[in-house]
Amino acid sequence: MRRLRGPEPAARTRPASFEADALSCVDSLYRTALRLTRSPADAEDLVQETYLKAFRAADRFEPGTNLRAWLFTILHNTARNRVRDRARDAVTVDSETVERAADLVAGRTGETPETELLRGTLDPELQAAVDALPDAFRQAVWLRDVEEFSYAEIAEMLTIPVGTVMSRISRGRRMLFDALSATREKHARLQEA
Repeated sequence: MRRLRGPEPAARTRPASFEADALSCVDSLYRTALRLTRSPADAEDLVQETYLKAFRAADRFEPGTNLRAWLFTILHNTARNRVRDRARDAVTVDSETVERAADLVAGRTGETPETELLRGTLDPELQAAVDALPDAFRQAVWLRDVEEFSYAEIAEMLTIPVGTVMSRISRGRRMLFDALSATREKHARLQEA
């Protein structure tokens, strides 16, 4: 009869180090989730679901590969699936409830701590220009210029060709430049008047 051995020492420590390494990315995952969802509650849910999926699939993660890029891929795939699933759901709208909610939001003076943190990170004009970008361009520019992923990593995360990533980043940056130039020209005209 063969005696069964316990897991190798590296296998015993892998889950703990995997978990610690994965959790070290929570802030950048949350920032990106907030950009994707534009809602702090939805961003928290998206990050939580991302970690749930990552921890369930930890045994499939290849040690030595980019854990951060792997987590961002899960995040983007999960967000994409949520959008697709929500598009299938039937929507009923009670206009009276919507109007009451809009009045409540308009009357609020404070923002959530997460929104305030992001607002403090970027110049308000840049923040507005980034928020105004179409989703595809905003995602690519954010992942490259803020999260500093490579073109190949972004392509894998968004499941698009590298050339498309490069094109979206280039066009997104051009849109940002044009929007910021227009804002600065507007401010210059106002100061002259």
